Amino acid sequence: MSKTIELSPVTRIEGHLAIKVEVEDGKVAKAYVAGEMFRGFEKILRGRDPLDAQHVTQRICGVCPVEHGVASVLAQEMAYNLTPPPNGFLARYLLQAANFLMSHITHFYILSGPDFVDIAMIADYKGSDPALVALRNWVKTQQGSNLVVPGGPFLPRYAAQYLQDADANFTVLRHYLEAIEMRTLAHRMGAIFAGKLPHAATLVPGGITEKVTALKLAEYRAGLDTLRDFVEQAYLPDVVAVAKAFPDYFTVGKGCGNYMSYGVFPVTAGSATKLFPSGVILDGKLQPLNPDVIAEDVGSSLYSSGSGLSPYAGETEAAPDKAGAYSWLKAPRYNGKVVEVGPLARVLVGCQDGQNAALKSAVAGLLKDLGRSAGDLNSVLGRHAARALECQFILDQCAQWLDQATPDEPTFTDFSVPESGRGHGLTEAARGSLGHWLNIGDSKITNYQCVVPTTWNCSPRDDRGMPGTVEQSLVGLPIADAKNPIEAARVVRSFDPCLACAVH
Repeated sequence: MSKTIELSPVTRIEGHLAIKVEVEDGKVAKAYVAGEMFRGFEKILRGRDPLDAQHVTQRICGVCPVEHGVASVLAQEMAYNLTPPPNGFLARYLLQAANFLMSHITHFYILSGPDFVDIAMIADYKGSDPALVALRNWVKTQQGSNLVVPGGPFLPRYAAQYLQDADANFTVLRHYLEAIEMRTLAHRMGAIFAGKLPHAATLVPGGITEKVTALKLAEYRAGLDTLRDFVEQAYLPDVVAVAKAFPDYFTVGKGCGNYMSYGVFPVTAGSATKLFPSGVILDGKLQPLNPDVIAEDVGSSLYSSGSGLSPYAGETEAAPDKAGAYSWLKAPRYNGKVVEVGPLARVLVGCQDGQNAALKSAVAGLLKDLGRSAGDLNSVLGRHAARALECQFILDQCAQWLDQATPDEPTFTDFSVPESGRGHGLTEAARGSLGHWLNIGDSKITNYQCVVPTTWNCSPRDDRGMPGTVEQSLVGLPIADAKNPIEAARVVRSFDPCLACAVH
């Protein structure tokens, strides 16, 4: 007997993502992922001064604005033939790294953790930790069968199996509360060079307008030490605890099996050697990245034209009544292939690339601790593990950048906007590969296209009918209770989708 299950919204924040799955014999037979709104940032940018772009595009998302700003200034730097000074590069890296750390911590504890942790157990807490006592008292004031009310931070919540061990639940819940403080700290660290966050005021083509001083470097370093303690003593152990409690989630949520990374975090200012290198894994083999083969299809998207075009030539013309279309996301493809992007892709590309031997060793060590093989990384828990491990490497790299920075040296290079030109800015956001493509004519923006991580992962079917990465990851997934499809929610949230970014 077949049954159709619809979940909307799936994400706890960041836009309206809808999932429709067709279940046959208790397993997902087909899946459809839909972005439910149109925003049109690409249209907003047409005809504007190119220098507006890094500010306007940051408003695409309040969680990952920095990465949009970085992608925009990288595209402009290519168009202007511009190179920042060393301090400009380093301050930008430190800003982007702080945003990564904030986003990863937020994802595990705030956006995905409630899928595994039993908040209801806190009602029976007998300890004396002031934070947990306050949480227990809050929960007891709520009404309803799930011990939460609409609008509560732990929604949506399904009647499903969560962590069974009370002490493990209390530990993760305590870390949930600490994670709120840690994400705030990461925001403050980023604001040292951003002027403010969210939406950095200091990102410009040619570098960054904020000065690098000894005091700012020391303040950033102090925050780094606190975040390192949290990642090593809370985040990584909590991921391991969840992984051991839910071993089945190493066998579900497998994506398309192809992975892409644009590369991010040069180990020194302007270096081609990166902490997470660029590359594409197709059919198990690593290949060099070729941006020229990136194109977007709109066969199942609510847009009127632009299929198979490079983002330089792509269009954003809404077609809300288009027959057969079901999503406001486009369908980007790499040389016609569906690829997964994100922390898992970065880690796998990095391990195959061989530039970072420490990364490969750390992945092997984590797999040994979990009792898993490398093939198990293509899974729900594999994505969570990759994200936590990535934090550890970013923290270590930040310490090296702080040592490389020279106080009071220049942070940007002056420039002028050309009458015509084009450029693309490729970077990595916390959620995966992010690119901005820019065309300039008469010193104005004639076309601007953003291809973001969630557009890659949550794309609808392309012109050939090939499902996107998340759509593929849901097929074959067992659903125990159609009224409580926690399994589907866990799979989708492991990608950390951001619909605010993905719909234009």
